[in-house]
Amino acid sequence: MTAGTPADAGIPPGEEGGYMDGNALAGPLAELFAVDLTVATSQCAHCGNTGPVARLRVYGQAPGLVARCQQCGQVMLRLVRAPETVWLDTSGITVLSIPVGAD
Repeated sequence: MTAGTPADAGIPPGEEGGYMDGNALAGPLAELFAVDLTVATSQCAHCGNTGPVARLRVYGQAPGLVARCQQCGQVMLRLVRAPETVWLDTSGITVLSIPVGAD
């Protein structure tokens, strides 16, 4: 295994392929935002890779959803929902560019 692989980024061995794409975030994020964030462009705080949120690798084995960079495997976004609270951590994203359309 080489440095920078998903296993080095904290993904348990054997679970590298056990992810969904970022479209799995569409429903939970739609509860919080009026725009579709899966079409937003995100930039990884670790490696600088940019791409749509829909291309992130989303793991649902943790309490909530964990979205990792498709390039380096670092955590970019965490979303946890409880009955009366939602926690959204985007500390792994340096920039989130959200298309809103022209007026």
